Parts: sequence; structure tokens; C-alpha cells
Amino acid sequence: MKFDVQTSGTGITLTVKEKKLDSAIAAELKGEFLILCTPKVKALRVVLTDVEFCDSSGLSALLIAERKMKEHGGTVHLINVHKKVLSLLKISMLDRLFTIEDTAPKKTRA
Repeated sequence: MKFDVQTSGTGITLTVKEKKLDSAIAAELKGEFLILCTPKVKALRVVLTDVEFCDSSGLSALLIAERKMKEHGGTVHLINVHKKVLSLLKISMLDRLFTIEDTAPKKTRA
């Protein structure tokens, strides 16, 4: 799975660099979420700009992140969600669990 992780204070941004969020990468993504979602992290931003397709395995991975963050009062923000993925989130009523935003975080230059 291709992804990028950036940390900023008590927030983490994970950018998924895959076209499909499905069973082929869901297990690895779940593992990454388990590592990242610690009590010191208050906001997890998952950038889905490249993701054009998501299945139940992908939704399951996102739910792992939501549950882990909720355990310690954190939030999950889904950023730049493709319309097909957003439709799936709405049909499954999971759009109520996540904060869904249209813009990715701005990159800062060092």
C-alpha cells in the first residue's frame, strides 16, 4: 500500500495513494491505523483524494480508525472524498460517524 503520514502537533494526516480502498490493502491500512491512533493523537485526517473505489473491507478499515480514535476522545476527518466513495458512506450511514471535508491540508515548506 502506498501512503504518506505527516504529524502536526496532536494531529496526524494519512494520505492514501491508491485508487482502490479494498481487500487488497485494507489489512495493511488497519494495521497502520492501530499504530497511529494513540491517546496523544486528537485528530486523524485521512486524505482520500486518489481513492476512486471503496468496498466493505475499506469501510471496515476506516471504522477501525474511528473506533480507536473514539476510545480516547479523538476524531477522524475524511478529506477529499470521491463522489462514489461518499455515496457508499451515505448509503451505509457512515457519513454520520466521520467529519467529511473537501480540502486537503496545505503543505508547509521547511
